[in-house]
Amino acid sequence: MRICSLVPSATETLFAIGAGECVAGVTFECDFPAEALRKRVVVRTRLTPTQNPAEIDRQVNEFVSRGESLYEIDADALKDIKPELIITQDLCHVCAASPGDLASALAKLPASPKVLSLNPQSLRDVWDDIRRIGDAAGRSGQAAELVSELKSRVEKVRQAAARATTRPRVVCLEWLDPPFVAGHWVPEMVAIAGGADVLGDAARPGLRTSWDKLLAARPQVIVVMPCGYDLRHTLEEFSRMELPDGWEGLPAVRNEQVYAVDGSAYFSRPGPRLAGGVEILAGIIHPELAPGTPPPASVAKAARARYLA
Repeated sequence: MRICSLVPSATETLFAIGAGECVAGVTFECDFPAEALRKRVVVRTRLTPTQNPAEIDRQVNEFVSRGESLYEIDADALKDIKPELIITQDLCHVCAASPGDLASALAKLPASPKVLSLNPQSLRDVWDDIRRIGDAAGRSGQAAELVSELKSRVEKVRQAAARATTRPRVVCLEWLDPPFVAGHWVPEMVAIAGGADVLGDAARPGLRTSWDKLLAARPQVIVVMPCGYDLRHTLEEFSRMELPDGWEGLPAVRNEQVYAVDGSAYFSRPGPRLAGGVEILAGIIHPELAPGTPPPASVAKAARARYLA
């Protein structure tokens, strides 16, 4: 079977269930596992490359205001590949190519492939999507085994965190300029790990907030997880940003409970590594109860020295 995955999380899932050899086309963001980097890129961004969060936000808003897609699909590449299955998503038109982006490209194909569109809102939805991908790719058994393993890891965290006597107030930042708080499955992950997400809404999109709202929430833990950023880039961006007056008075800052994580790998993408994200949060929120250790290069203290009491 020839598969084109237009979603990084779906690419990860395909490799995780043993269907990596079937993957013939990927997006410019499909960087895990390493083998995915050797696949033909069929989707590219239309954004001008920059590491400035405010500039990225400005470009995204301009495309959205014009009703234009942020992505460009290589119709010629799809025609060469002749995919039998295309996996896309309708969750976030900023994060990955959507079904609407496919219309003109599909019209040029000699035969219509099956199109599987994903739209997860919760961890349960993510596990269900892994099964759907497995069914579509002819790897139902492998997908079921993977889901069982992931659910078991998450359940170990849930049971360990249930012994906690406190539930710290947590804020998860999925963008820094302007500030956005994470939604969808992230507040659920925080709850499983024994915390209380005080600004994000479970099973709803992430939303723009203000520094005033964050300061008023008095978080005891802050997790910085910009969408699309790995740990190194997150730390670099956090070190450069101008923090608001009152930041140094927050409980999370006074107690050195501000963390940077690899958001791209363990929080933004609705795929198998979300189980690792739950384990990371457990190690942050209740390290005395967390089962196991977080994945390497996934989390680091992020409070800046000049703000520590």
